[in-house]
Amino acid sequence: MADLSLAKSTTGTAVRGPSFLSMLWRDKLAFVSALVLILIVLFALFGPWLLGDLATKQNLRGRNFPPFSFERGWEFFLGGDSLGRPMLARLIVAAHSTILIAAGTVFTALVVGASLGLVAGYRGKTISQVIMRLADVIMSFPSLLIAVVVLYVLGPSIPNMTLVLAITRIPIYLRTTRAEVLEVRERMFVQAAIVMGANHGRIILRHILPVVAPTLVTIATLDFAFVMLAESSLSFLGIGVQPPDITWGLMVAQGRPYLNTAWWLAFWPGLMIVITALSLNLLSNWMRVALDPAQRWRLESRKTKND
Repeated sequence: MADLSLAKSTTGTAVRGPSFLSMLWRDKLAFVSALVLILIVLFALFGPWLLGDLATKQNLRGRNFPPFSFERGWEFFLGGDSLGRPMLARLIVAAHSTILIAAGTVFTALVVGASLGLVAGYRGKTISQVIMRLADVIMSFPSLLIAVVVLYVLGPSIPNMTLVLAITRIPIYLRTTRAEVLEVRERMFVQAAIVMGANHGRIILRHILPVVAPTLVTIATLDFAFVMLAESSLSFLGIGVQPPDITWGLMVAQGRPYLNTAWWLAFWPGLMIVITALSLNLLSNWMRVALDPAQRWRLESRKTKND
């Protein structure tokens, strides 16, 4: 009896795998990337509330004030812009609009694209062909070209930019979801649910979507960086977010005329874009392995080697 209890406890210990947090801790690059992204999200949430007035207050005496000096206070440690506004405060406040546009775009594209992909992959050939031709039409035009035309017609603003960027990203999620559903719907557990009389909505939401979701989350993490770079490109071209709103891309565009005399005006926002995009890419690579049961052993085996 004691041997049986010991066997059960041993089996339970062996089956139980490490948590996602512990696997993230073992991958130092992914862990640091997650901390950086959390810090940026905190900036985006609380930055306008704490430093909104400081980021917009002009002081011509501090015009193009050089960085790495506490002569005018901690807020000017990264220098001042062409109107004497502290770069540090503006970087933190600009994170709000940058993250808001990227998050809104990715969420909208993910919901719409995944919904259409689930329908296209699960339903009949006619509905699938109609949806896929719609995706082909969107993909036949360069995404930045569509954004430039639409923003020129509708006017540059945060809602318009979010909408147009979301439209250009929908085919990515649609085609990926459809490809995954075409494979998952032939698996045994889905066929068993059909035989037992489950309705289509329950099969899609309870059996197919949980299998497809990890792939979509990984793509969304990677796509977040692409959308942020696209927004920065549009703001750099002058058709993105307009003052008094600020984004990192707009700050790069405003600092372009001063590259020879005040390099920090464009360098710091550009550095924030690079750091955020790099962190998202590193975290996306980790999530691709961590969320895939067939590859998760690569992360779990690190504990075994260390032990």
